[in-house]
Amino acid sequence: MSQSTLDTLTSRFDPKAASGMDEVFQFHFDDAESHYLVIQNESLSVEQGEHDDPSVSLTMSTATLKGLMTGEVNGMTAFMTGKLKATGNIMLATKLTSLFPGE
Repeated sequence: MSQSTLDTLTSRFDPKAASGMDEVFQFHFDDAESHYLVIQNESLSVEQGEHDDPSVSLTMSTATLKGLMTGEVNGMTAFMTGKLKATGNIMLATKLTSLFPGE
């Protein structure tokens, strides 16, 4: 994941949407290194690598992630067409749009 993508995620993070949360979102990319987001009660930490016990794991390309962030790619469509794969608590993935609202 590029630094600009990480910066965008950090700048869009909505702490109020994360109130009471204690979750780990693992991102696996087929064209970049893995990263994970730790969201704990209104705070965000972005880490490189793999978490031992993520709440949900998402596998996609960096282009798919960028499309999701810009709104050019619909998350449900990406999931149904295989561009996005999820394991674990997949319902958490639906909270990403409220945690990281668009511009």
